[in-house]
Amino acid sequence: MRPSLLDPLFAPVSVLPGIGPKIAKLLETLLGTAPGRAATVLDLAFHLPHAVIDRSRRPGIAYSENGDTVTLDVRVERHMPTPRGSRAPYKVIAADATGSIALVFFHPRQDWLEKVLPVGGRRIISGKVEWFSERPQMVHPDYVLTPEEAETMPAIEPVYPMTAGLAQRTLLKGIAGALDRLPVFPDWLDPEFRARQSWPDFDEALKRVHRPEGARDLDPASPALSRLAYDEYLANQLALALVRATMRKLDGEPRMTTGELKARILAALPYQLTGGQAQAVAEIEADLRSPQRMLRLLQGDVGAGKTIVGLLAMAAVIESGAQAAMMAPTEILARQHFASMAPLCEAAGIRIALLTGRDTPKQRRETQAALSNGEIDLAVGTHALFQGAVEFSNLGIAVVDEQHRFGVHQRLALSSKGKGVDVLVMTATPIPRTLVLTYFGDMDVSRLTDKPKGRKPITTVSVSLDRMGEMVSRIKAAVAEGQKVYWVCPLVEESEKIDLAAVEDRHRHLSQELKVPVALVHGRMSGEDKDTAMMAFKEGHARVLVATTVIEVGVDVPDATIIVIEHAERFGLAQLHQLRGRVGRGDKPSSCVLLYKGPLGETSAARLAVMRETNDGFVIAEEDLRLRGEGEILGTRQSGAPGFRLARGDARTDLMEIARDDARLILEMDPELKGPRGPALRTLLYLFSRDEAIRLLRAG
Repeated sequence: MRPSLLDPLFAPVSVLPGIGPKIAKLLETLLGTAPGRAATVLDLAFHLPHAVIDRSRRPGIAYSENGDTVTLDVRVERHMPTPRGSRAPYKVIAADATGSIALVFFHPRQDWLEKVLPVGGRRIISGKVEWFSERPQMVHPDYVLTPEEAETMPAIEPVYPMTAGLAQRTLLKGIAGALDRLPVFPDWLDPEFRARQSWPDFDEALKRVHRPEGARDLDPASPALSRLAYDEYLANQLALALVRATMRKLDGEPRMTTGELKARILAALPYQLTGGQAQAVAEIEADLRSPQRMLRLLQGDVGAGKTIVGLLAMAAVIESGAQAAMMAPTEILARQHFASMAPLCEAAGIRIALLTGRDTPKQRRETQAALSNGEIDLAVGTHALFQGAVEFSNLGIAVVDEQHRFGVHQRLALSSKGKGVDVLVMTATPIPRTLVLTYFGDMDVSRLTDKPKGRKPITTVSVSLDRMGEMVSRIKAAVAEGQKVYWVCPLVEESEKIDLAAVEDRHRHLSQELKVPVALVHGRMSGEDKDTAMMAFKEGHARVLVATTVIEVGVDVPDATIIVIEHAERFGLAQLHQLRGRVGRGDKPSSCVLLYKGPLGETSAARLAVMRETNDGFVIAEEDLRLRGEGEILGTRQSGAPGFRLARGDARTDLMEIARDDARLILEMDPELKGPRGPALRTLLYLFSRDEAIRLLRAG
């Protein structure tokens, strides 16, 4: 159903001149195409340069600064071949009116060099100049041309992300071929809006970025890049708005309640709701009373108390006569939710059950039977809860906890488990505003920014690993005073076995040094063993817990007051903030120690500085986006979430806001995209691979 106009762009890159099977494989690596999918012409056209080389500078040899890329007009004076048996490079001495320069080559063919750089011949050379022992040299010039060929060298040359084994010239030739296949697109922009912005056509914008006339053309605020970013944002927001419209069309159920279950739960709570929690509950209850389905994202900072908000939402739906389900990303977290909610559910008369992969076949059959005949009001489990044979008598609300990657397909799939299922997605990882729009643009948003009363701020310090002995002594003293300590070991990405060795070594070391029971938790343990270790730590039989990042989310031990994060420089900001949130959950002062190995790079040093300066997760989320970029933060490349190719998540975020408003306005005026701009907007969705949105249109 894709418009035939786009067919040349969705052809494999192997149709382009100079790209055979070997180069096509290299391009798949470079372009990050999904396993089993061939890289397309469009993938190559969307591979944008990140910088430019200015070859227009011709200062002369003597006036070329160290590290500058320059173009020189020289005459070849002599060759200095590599002496036999030596590892020295081959040098060619060339000169102009201001001085001489050595052109340096490693492992060249002498006959080739003598042909390309004949003694006495005039050549135009371009490359980076380096001064070595007060003499200039140029290692492997980028260009060596005769005066007649000089015009073929671009004055401004784009610089692209590359991969090993792929030559720059091969990539440039492939991109030129891809640009030649660009059609003239129908314009999907509102003519008045485009005129105000002074933006070029889409195809012209793409060509301008690939053929820049200067660094200004690669500035995110340039007309060409702004146009491309907006178009990609618009495709993203239009797709999300279509998902939202589709889910809202599947009629919701107005949930009318007296608030009796809510009152019972609040009476059983040992504390009062914060202002933020009360506000979020009010927003959710208003959604539930509406005949439209609820689609809401609840963002809380670490320890802001989102679980009780989720429980009150489910209680309202249960009181209206339907069932509720809460899904967690890990079994540890599912069990913890069950344990924390069970006493409150008992006080309110809510029948709650746990469903995990550890259940015996008999237990699972019994739980499933109770769910399908309505004997269970609230089911807690992992995402397996919604897979396969699990059926509900009357599912009314699904609460999805701590799962950014729970994408639009899964949100749609929930609707098949009940009639008008309301959806609440919760996260304790604050997400930057831009990414909320990107990934959850189809949802309304509630934010919990205040912490429960009595919580003390966490003091954060960074300490070099050179002071490990001193650190262990301090932990020993803290344990002797009755404190509980988390010790988090880092991930070593190369191998899970190395991770396991690292955490087991640290466990042995601390057990010997501290002379107290030390619990151990890591990802390769059985669920039962993890629970046993966590319970030993929670109940105080072990005062120290050594763990990998399996404890990152949701683990709740209120009297733990110290967390040590080893090799903190290897972690992202959001992950460090999550780990720090394992302490400071009670009424005692808490500490977070970031153990790092120096010297620190600029980004790592900036991360640790942010952690020391603020406990505010929303500030940290924005800084994380600035330091890392959106692709890394939500793992978009791995999870299939809609990462951007032309737009940078941390630049021109103002355009994302405009695109969101425009997408909603477009669908209000033309819900099926059948009006005058409809065909062009459908082309836009196909161009940016938002095929799912097109399928929704066709189904509608």
